[in-house]
Amino acid sequence: MKFIKKTLKWLLILFVILNTLIVFTGHSYLYKAIWNTYLKGRSGPSVGEYSIFENRKVEKGIHDPWNTHTRYNSGIIPAELLADFEKYESIAYVIIKNDSLIHEQYWDGYSDTSHTNSFSVAKTFVSILTGIAITEGKIKGLDQDIGEFLPEYKGKGISIRHLLTMSSGINFDESYENPLAYPAKAYYGKDLEKLTLGYEGTETPGKIFRYRSGNTMLLSLIIEKATGKTVSEYFSEKVWKETGASQDAYWSLDDENGKEKAYCCFNSNAKDFARIGQLYLDSGKWNGKQIVAMDYVLESAKAAPLVDADGDKNEKYGFNWWVLPEHKGHYIYYARGILGQYIICIPDERMVVVRLGKKREKAAGDAHPADLFWYIDAALNMYSKD
Repeated sequence: MKFIKKTLKWLLILFVILNTLIVFTGHSYLYKAIWNTYLKGRSGPSVGEYSIFENRKVEKGIHDPWNTHTRYNSGIIPAELLADFEKYESIAYVIIKNDSLIHEQYWDGYSDTSHTNSFSVAKTFVSILTGIAITEGKIKGLDQDIGEFLPEYKGKGISIRHLLTMSSGINFDESYENPLAYPAKAYYGKDLEKLTLGYEGTETPGKIFRYRSGNTMLLSLIIEKATGKTVSEYFSEKVWKETGASQDAYWSLDDENGKEKAYCCFNSNAKDFARIGQLYLDSGKWNGKQIVAMDYVLESAKAAPLVDADGDKNEKYGFNWWVLPEHKGHYIYYARGILGQYIICIPDERMVVVRLGKKREKAAGDAHPADLFWYIDAALNMYSKD
């Protein structure tokens, strides 16, 4: 009995000490993180938890339905690939071919109206807004110094281009396992602007590709300052309404009436996500109207002239689009999220592939995840040259 009392006493003391450290070191976001992960049987975020955050509506306009392809749902995912789809808990798989819906498939109770988190696919959406803001003259150009918008970085030589290509040299960290790293603080914390502006430039900008979510968050702050609108409002007006989305989307915020978690956390459905791929497949046009400048689209989808942390030539990242220069004779570019959210563009096939799910095959460093190729290969197997 004495042993139990003593143990409880020390556990209580440890509990008080830990809580004191959490509060006084500014890590109170850990409470929300632990409650919504480990105490729910997970080690990380889930695709459908946008309801735990405040959200800002991204309003749709007049719905522009997809045309239905003559071969709609005629293809069958090869058995060996389907096993991988299901092992990694796919929830949606949509293929657009020649501007028409040719395939859609859902699992685990999800449908074409289910809202789930885009995660880092949202970085691509911020890139799109950056291109539009440049065309409208609200941002002077790719090489405008970000210090003109964010005084904290004045004189550091960091440009809009550097943020888009993840080469700002700012010392953001990107560990998804460390609860004290930027991603956890940004995802579960309440003051994204203060957090993000607290990081400093420590490397020469424009030299080394380092994938860091903070770069995209800075871009969103710049877009807001340049346009006088939230990124949700600007995206609704310039992209979501223009491409005829079927549903309002929701962009998660850091607090009530706060800032969008712009590096992630755009919540919508697979067929509406596909509109972004189609917009770029059509060189920035929708129904003949130029939404994003063609030259910006083309530069976005090619690798930026950088080296990675190992000194190797960057061949995989443009303006917040991942680039796969060659796969089975195809040039491919895509947007991706941490749990296997993909918008994949295969230009020579006039094909957009969207996969949403709960798991992704881990990749070494910034390599292309192995599961990416399953979704590409299944689409090509079923509908290549149709």
